[in-house]
Amino acid sequence: MPTAGARTKFSSGARFGTGGTRWCWRANSASCRRPAAARPPWCVKGCCEASLRRLGVDVIDLYYLHRVDPNVPIEDSVGAMAELVREGKVRFLGLSEAGPATLRRACSTHPIAALQSEYSLWTREPERTVFTACRELGIGFVAFSPLGRGFFGGAVRDTSQLASNDVRKQLPRFEGDNFKRNLELYERLDAIARTKACTTAQLALAWMLAKGEDIVPIPGTKRRRYLEENVEATTLSFTSKDVAALDEMFPIGVASGTRYPPASMRLLETEQTA
Repeated sequence: MPTAGARTKFSSGARFGTGGTRWCWRANSASCRRPAAARPPWCVKGCCEASLRRLGVDVIDLYYLHRVDPNVPIEDSVGAMAELVREGKVRFLGLSEAGPATLRRACSTHPIAALQSEYSLWTREPERTVFTACRELGIGFVAFSPLGRGFFGGAVRDTSQLASNDVRKQLPRFEGDNFKRNLELYERLDAIARTKACTTAQLALAWMLAKGEDIVPIPGTKRRRYLEENVEATTLSFTSKDVAALDEMFPIGVASGTRYPPASMRLLETEQTA
């Protein structure tokens, strides 16, 4: 739990609405005894209050709706979130994996500060689906899994070594022949990283940072050493020619396999071009 002094040194972010079998905060309410993806919009208040307690803070800087529920008008969900801003419990609102039309409808209800979606050298679809809308609307883009779930950091060379509960075992890009073909992508990046005397992770992050000041990668790590290495990507000399070279080497659709299985892919508006 953060101390009062430490609270001024960082910004907090939290999310709600992830699908699955977790239940809403009002356990005695029949309308809330349902999977998270099917909860009514007003459940956001209880979810936020639970996050505030867990984080030990009075206000969350950025609060996300994690995935868009196709059965609930986005205006209803964002309207409920906007109440949290008016109550002083949340400062800014964000969405996850929302498409251009949803972003525009959401912004008509309340300003959206950030869109969080997967973006990396092998997941460049947001460039053609949401970047334009984000920039028109003044929405920052928060890129999760900027290293392809560790792939471009060289952390995964043999999927048989992954723990049995590792989510990557369920992802098409890490399965069988797909993974074998994708290893060629890592080799391409490694060859360039060697010429720049940096790690593959630093190169992948430098490429992303060069894509625009409105793009913020959030690589995850459990070790301080990797955290420090990732930060050093900001000091890497990276020219427009370097960006173009990697763009050509890793075009949209270059990866073998989709990000998720088919059922999950249908919920990702950032993967839909129409």
